[in-house]
Amino acid sequence: MQEATANDWWAEGLLFENCNCTAVCPGHIHFSQKCTHEVCRGFWAIRFEAGRVGDADLAGIDVVVVYEAPQVMVDGGWKQMVIVSDRAEAVQRRAIEEILSGVRGGPWKVLSRFVSDALPTRTAPVTIEDVPERKSVTIAGILEGAVQAIRGRNRAEPVTFENIYNQIHDPTQVIATGSTRYDDGEFVISNDGTHGLWSRFRWTGDRVRNAG
Repeated sequence: MQEATANDWWAEGLLFENCNCTAVCPGHIHFSQKCTHEVCRGFWAIRFEAGRVGDADLAGIDVVVVYEAPQVMVDGGWKQMVIVSDRAEAVQRRAIEEILSGVRGGPWKVLSRFVSDALPTRTAPVTIEDVPERKSVTIAGILEGAVQAIRGRNRAEPVTFENIYNQIHDPTQVIATGSTRYDDGEFVISNDGTHGLWSRFRWTGDRVRNAG
């Protein structure tokens, strides 16, 4: 599959994550930092609220990326699988696969360098719920995951990172704790009260741009 030209697509929406690290995951700060455990297990949940790849409109498609990575994530050798909502049409699913595999360039091209075992994409009834202090994702019989904002001094405002660099997240991120129960026969994840966060995102083929 040939790589497409850099500026022929864009996408924006909600991105949240949970892994088995204690808050905050050192690997989230930088892949060269040691994660809490010998294997980092977690997921990214993605809601495409808008976006286009060629003729494919991405709005309304929910996706989960499940992964296992070594304690020092920059060492590579990640195992990863993408699960796309079964509401997606074939052209939408193909476009999302191309984005998340790095074929289309952009931030996921950087992450793809660390993946040595990319399992075939699956489809399933992915459901993401987005309320102000909590984000959750379910796949019946496979996944129940959620992240809850932590309390700050000002209870009316979330605790956030500001101006933090990350390949796929916006520079402003809400800090949370998360839980996950996941078992698909390939990956098994069981987290309670561990690293979580969320942000808005805006991706293009050549760079990450802030949402809004």
